[in-house]
Amino acid sequence: MQVAIVKYNAGNTCSVVNALHRCGVDAVLTDDAEVLQSADKVIFPGQGEARTTMSYLREHKLDEVIRGLCQPVLGICIGMQLLCKHSEEEDTDCIGVFDVDVLRFCPNLHEYKVPQMGWNTITNTSTGLFKGFNKPEFVYFVHSFYVPLCTDTIATTEYVQPYSSALHRNNFYATQFHPEKSGAVGERIIRNFLDL
Repeated sequence: MQVAIVKYNAGNTCSVVNALHRCGVDAVLTDDAEVLQSADKVIFPGQGEARTTMSYLREHKLDEVIRGLCQPVLGICIGMQLLCKHSEEEDTDCIGVFDVDVLRFCPNLHEYKVPQMGWNTITNTSTGLFKGFNKPEFVYFVHSFYVPLCTDTIATTEYVQPYSSALHRNNFYATQFHPEKSGAVGERIIRNFLDL
């Protein structure tokens, strides 16, 4: 199986490479359109800021490449947010796979810190990405922006309000949390993605 990881100006790709290696997969980190299009699976991970990252993707036409992929694609963290329509972070137009906007957390209680950083639960999981999940599970989050609940929601998390911690539309899957940093639960999710 050939797994390609989108190479762009966002951090955290090394931990994804290592997580895949633990699953027995040696992935290729690339910004080459042909390699991405021919891979069996594509992962679009990262940590970063929406406007800067989208500018880089557009400059290298990677936004068009990602939008046109037909194999299973997994967006992670900023990768999930950039697959949405628009982000409140620097008023940024994104790739638009998911027809929903990314919003900034606006807590009205002092116990909610932004960014949300640390472990939280995912509930109401569905699709093959969460095969074998039958109870709430803890995963690792780091983010200041969130995707509201919508028709593409396949997992829910509560922080400030309920929001989408995972999305699915056609061949595109995405998680707000970091499966590559979420221990055994995250490894199950990665293996489920590889099995799609």
